[in-house]
Amino acid sequence: MVARGFLFSGRLIDSLSELLCTFLSCLLGWNARPPLDPNVLIERYRQDEMNALALIHNLAQVVQFQLELKETVTPAHVHGLHFAFCAVIDGVEYKTGIGKSKKEARLQAAQYALEDLLPAIEHLKSALPETPDFPPPLLVKDPSDFIRRTSHGGSSVNLQIPQAVRFQLNKVFSPHPDISVCTSTTAAFVIQTSAGFQVVAFGTGNVSTRESVSSTGRIVHDSHAVVAARRSLMRFLYRHLLMFFSQTAELKAKSIFQQSVGGDLLALKSDVAFHLYTNQLPKGAAQMHSKLRLNPLSVSAWQVNNEMGLHLSVEGKIFSVLSATFDHSASKLVSMSVTDKLTQWQVLGYQGALISHFVEPIYVQSIVVGDSGCSDIRGMEISVNQRVEGITSQLPMHYCMVRPHISLVPQVATSTSEVALVTQSVNWSEGDGSIEIVDGLEGKTMEGSPFKSGSALASRLCKAAMLHRFRLLAKETQRHDLLAASSYREAKRMAKPYQEAKSMLRAYLLQQGFGAWPVKVSVSDNFGV
Repeated sequence: MVARGFLFSGRLIDSLSELLCTFLSCLLGWNARPPLDPNVLIERYRQDEMNALALIHNLAQVVQFQLELKETVTPAHVHGLHFAFCAVIDGVEYKTGIGKSKKEARLQAAQYALEDLLPAIEHLKSALPETPDFPPPLLVKDPSDFIRRTSHGGSSVNLQIPQAVRFQLNKVFSPHPDISVCTSTTAAFVIQTSAGFQVVAFGTGNVSTRESVSSTGRIVHDSHAVVAARRSLMRFLYRHLLMFFSQTAELKAKSIFQQSVGGDLLALKSDVAFHLYTNQLPKGAAQMHSKLRLNPLSVSAWQVNNEMGLHLSVEGKIFSVLSATFDHSASKLVSMSVTDKLTQWQVLGYQGALISHFVEPIYVQSIVVGDSGCSDIRGMEISVNQRVEGITSQLPMHYCMVRPHISLVPQVATSTSEVALVTQSVNWSEGDGSIEIVDGLEGKTMEGSPFKSGSALASRLCKAAMLHRFRLLAKETQRHDLLAASSYREAKRMAKPYQEAKSMLRAYLLQQGFGAWPVKVSVSDNFGV
């Protein structure tokens, strides 16, 4: 016991000495000892001379990535008193570590992160200079700052996402040189796997329809870029769900889904993560003045502020639900601001009610803003991350508040923004043969669109099209209970956990003083196939 105790103490002192030396070198510019080679650190870890926590903190300094060990929610299947932590590296969340003490949970979280991280770190040996004189480690405060200051920033999430978006836009639009489209408002969902980053859905647009509420589900009422991209993402998810339930083993293997452990629902494969790119700061509370701050010791000081509350988009204008200037009794078609929808999706998931019959909630790990005119994302961090902080304990199983890493990134090149084109909305998802161009004011596919679903010009993003895909999936999985749903609305209401989470979210927002989420006109969802 004594020998083991001395051995452990010696290892701990070595690790602490390395961390202290690295810190002093960064702080004072000392070069008392040569900077460490990441491969040496990894070898010491594998020889049990350094634990996972010490290694991951050392690598964060040497390789220069942003590291946070964040306390999170204990999974529902874990009983008794346990703590839960996860490692967040450059905004990407890794598998949650569980332990009977915080130290044990942090250690397991570090071990899980290293399982994915070490192969990539070891690969750096060929990319780093051959000379042993590595540059001194830098104290990284912000991922975008890290990108600017390192010569190998191309491997960063914050650079690869806009690069993937730019590549996909060029690829999709190049076959149509005769079509002028406006991409000044663009949003895209990027999937991250072991193979890299790839755009799987995008949308453009900045308007809502001027048409009245559709009773057939064949009008797209909201054509803002993030909304169009999210509905395109849902089409991508339907496609991969059908692949998973296919009788063809090859197709099933290519699906991004797998059976969740100990549950009936599917979940994303462990190496799959989603990111959201938008080249404009979303409308609503995200655009609040930077001087506003949440003060937990003075809650009432900010709760009643119109800029912090929920916002509505009405005929191209944004109104706070707390504002007296908006007539709530007027018969107008309204939609929630994009910021509020993002807040909702980070709690309920981006998959929506219908897909939640089959999968666990799907969240994005980061939201990156490529707005060249934006220098402050504090408002977005508050509105998306902090307004609903603390709601997780009230939510049903599988649902939680996921804090996306929000940052500024290089802007993706945009095309013309002539007024005549601003009303157009373009959508595409992985697997589509061509883009679809929707008249945002009419809510229907344009005559000159490369893709048209039929003579009625109903968009492939409309609710009726989503219900059709839902029924195809229900038939494929022999879910006769879902096939019995008489309407789009009923099929959504049958997703009990999702509806419970939604009710909890809206009650929480109201309780916190951010206003009431408007009730949707029921006739808009009362249609069948």
